[in-house]
Parts: sequence; C-alpha cells; structure tokens
Amino acid sequence: MNGLKRLLLAGMTLAALASSAMAANIAVVGGKTDDEFWNRIKKGVDDARVVVEANGGTVNYLQLQTYDNLGPDAAQLVRTAMSQGVDGIAVPNWVPEAEDEAIKAAIDAGIKVFLINAGSLEKADELGALNYVGSDEHVAGVAGGEYFANEGQKNVICVNTVPGSTNQETRCQGVIDGITAKGGAAKQLPLPATSFGDPTAVAEAIKATLIQDDTIDGVITISATDADAAATGISQAGKTETVKLGTFDLNQSGLDRIQAGTQSFAIDQQPYLQSFLGVTLLASAIDFGTDLPTAPILTGPGIVDDSNIDATIEGVGKGAR
Repeated sequence: MNGLKRLLLAGMTLAALASSAMAANIAVVGGKTDDEFWNRIKKGVDDARVVVEANGGTVNYLQLQTYDNLGPDAAQLVRTAMSQGVDGIAVPNWVPEAEDEAIKAAIDAGIKVFLINAGSLEKADELGALNYVGSDEHVAGVAGGEYFANEGQKNVICVNTVPGSTNQETRCQGVIDGITAKGGAAKQLPLPATSFGDPTAVAEAIKATLIQDDTIDGVITISATDADAAATGISQAGKTETVKLGTFDLNQSGLDRIQAGTQSFAIDQQPYLQSFLGVTLLASAIDFGTDLPTAPILTGPGIVDDSNIDATIEGVGKGAR
C-alpha cells in the first residue's frame, strides 16, 4: 500500500508540474494607470487575469512611469519582462526604432509576443509576433478628418502631446489625409511630451494657437484627457461657437460634452478589448497552441456622436468604455 501511495503521489506531482509548465506567465507593457485610457486597458488586463489564473498562469502589468522617454522606456520594460522569465509579452509598438530590438530579442528567446494598442500586422510579421490587436490608427484618423469635412470644417489642428509616438503621429496624419481628400486642410500641433497629463499646458497652447489663427475651425486631440484641456482652451479663446472639438478615445467628461452638444465626436478604439483579447489569446496560444486566422484583430475605429451617445454611455457605466 505504501508503494501504491508513493506511485500515486508521484503521479500527482508530475501532473502538477506538467500543468505548471503549460501555464502562461504573461507581462503586459502599458501606460500609466492614472490616465483614463490606460485604466480601460488595465481593466481588460485584470479581467483577462481571471482567465489566465484559472489555468494556473500569471499576468503582470508593467507600466511606464512617464512619457518623456517613451520608446527606450518601453524597450526596457520588455527586457524587464524577459528577466522575469515570462512566457508571453503583450506590448504596444509605440516607437519601433527604439523598441524593435528588445521585442526581437524576446521572440528570439522563445517568448511569444502580441502587439497591442500600437502597431500593425505588417510590423507584427516583421518582428515575428503572433498578431496585432488594436486600431488601424491611419484609418481612424481618416474617419475623423472625413467627419470634420462632412460637418463643414475647413481648417483643423491635430494636437499631439506625445510627438514621436508612431500611433499618435499616424492618427494625426490620418486626420490630415481625411480632410484634405475632401477639400479641407489640417496640420499637426506637436506639444512637448511633458505636456501630456498637464491640462493647463495643453489648454494654453490650444488657446494661443486659436487666437493666432482665426481660420482654425476644428480641433482634434490624441486622447480624451487632452480633449478636456482642449475644451477649456477653446472656451478661453472665445471660440466655442466657431471651433468644433473631436478626439480619439473616450472619457466621461467628453461623453457629457457630446450629449450636451459642446463636443462633436469621439473616435473609439475600444481599449478594453485590446488588452482583454491580447492577453487571453496570448495565454491560449501558450497553454493550448491555439491560433486565429484573423489578422490583424481590429478593435476600431467607431465614431461616437449624438446619434449613438446613449448606448455608449451604458457601456461606460460598466467600466469597459
């Protein structure tokens, strides 16, 4: 009987070891969670963690501390994840020239990678990542530029508080392409990276620009938080009646402005889905060898305006939009 017990215990130990070996240990590289957009990403990570942990794995969120050195800092977080011995990494490819080497090193080391939030399928294929989950930023920008043009705006500025970030630069270029194709004009207004998260600095820059150029009749920002500052800047410039406001991404104050008619639209990329799908699909690939024929997995864009604001607010109430 003792021998049988030993055999049973040994079998149980081996099964536990096998289960542990298959369990996905994942790191997610992301932005600061005191930013509303990244709170949506973090909720997706947290909800995905329930699934991963149910299969014996772990999920660790590695966040940037500032945006002053975006690409190199993100690359360092990838290296940190490697040093922790993870099986998978979900990471935005914000600044390819700074991040690609670290991402390639992770993949060469046998770590499975999903690009999320910033990147493209072409970049994923180039690096050897499994897939890209996010928005096509140029398509999203074009949608914003066309929306402005269809509403009658002729001269738009795209306010970029993270210049040098590939996805933000691409967003603004899309806006420019979308409105110019319909006969309007647009340009990027790049602000110092330190302006990100500083509503006073963003508002003052927009106010000054609008006062200097009376032909500007549209402002679009790269984030919902920046849109709050833009609304202040437009108001302080005395341009509320003549300058239309749009933004990428959602927050409650922006939705309130759309509902009240003081903001025209927001472009939703559904960040909750980016992290939730990115983490769960990555874990499934590690644990079970699954794959999807769908690539890239696009989570946007979608225009939120007065035509669908009520349904959108319902999703916000559940913390996922």
